[in-house]
Amino acid sequence: MAQDNTPVPFRVDVPQSELDDLRARLSATRWPAELPGVGWDRGTPLAHVKELADYWGSGFDWRAQERRLNELPQFTAVIDGQRIHFAHIRSDDPDALPLMLLHGWPGSFLEFLDVIEPLRKDFHLVIPSIPGFTFSAPLAESGWTAARIAGAFVQLMALLGYERYGVQGGDTGAFVAPEIGHLDAERVAGVHLSAVLSFPAGDEEEDARLSDVERRRIEELDEATAGYVAIQSRSPQTLAYGLTDSPAGLLAWIAEIFHRWAGGPVDRDRFLANVTLYWLTRTAGSSAQVYYEQSNDPAAWMPKPRGTVPTGVLLAASHEYAIRPYAERDHAIVHWSQQETGGHFFALEEPELFAEDVRAFFHSLT
Repeated sequence: MAQDNTPVPFRVDVPQSELDDLRARLSATRWPAELPGVGWDRGTPLAHVKELADYWGSGFDWRAQERRLNELPQFTAVIDGQRIHFAHIRSDDPDALPLMLLHGWPGSFLEFLDVIEPLRKDFHLVIPSIPGFTFSAPLAESGWTAARIAGAFVQLMALLGYERYGVQGGDTGAFVAPEIGHLDAERVAGVHLSAVLSFPAGDEEEDARLSDVERRRIEELDEATAGYVAIQSRSPQTLAYGLTDSPAGLLAWIAEIFHRWAGGPVDRDRFLANVTLYWLTRTAGSSAQVYYEQSNDPAAWMPKPRGTVPTGVLLAASHEYAIRPYAERDHAIVHWSQQETGGHFFALEEPELFAEDVRAFFHSLT
């Protein structure tokens, strides 16, 4: 029997019992000891997690966030055996270019809430949740590499009837978006990235051309990703038990990443809405699987032909680790923008700058 992948309308409707359980668990947290004076050097400080947990349990209004999410037309569709959740916001301009926006870890489709209105003037927006993340869960099976995710999203755009479209991605989305360009080059108008990781290829002449800043970025990237990447690439299931059972544990895990990778403080309610999505959908472990799949996928580390789809890059200069010569070797880069504000979660942190750069890049292609 053929798979029925007709999109089904979706609404966020969390039972009150789930919210009551969350508050009860927060109030019963067993807090760890902490060495004096270490700050953020050894992970998320106790005082920071306690302050966030107190507000999460007594001041944060999930129902307000839920109402905001339900203003968006949302759907699910089964593609390649996996339930895929997505928001689909059509522009008032029927001839607008369709644009897919792809989040990463530990973010979600919530990252794009503040860019919807400025972008929908020029684009039909498709904002999926990556398989294994929040409402695109549970994972039906293993094997959801960046390439397979890309294939599912190519099918999603075809399912929605879009013959030509653009893709934007950051973090995990910055791995998936170029894969979409490889798989569907004839239909993809352009790829816009708010993070880009390209690695040395053993070319001594290429490496010799790196600037001192680029050499330092390589060293800093190893340090910045050494902890969570190693754990999630090796033991996502083991990690899942603690993060699925303890909201304080989940909060501390995600708070450290936002502290290290954001360019400054992120709106507390939006941050907690994102953490709450992970908690309610029990996807701390399944979302980490993408790291395992990427690390253990031989194809992910094999050289690929240079991408042919026009590619734009937007970076927060002080919070990204892009090596431009490597990026230009791998992608057909026609646009490169570095900003002094913002961070790794650019759409969330600087929505106006993000929307402006996305518009400028795609308009330059017409």
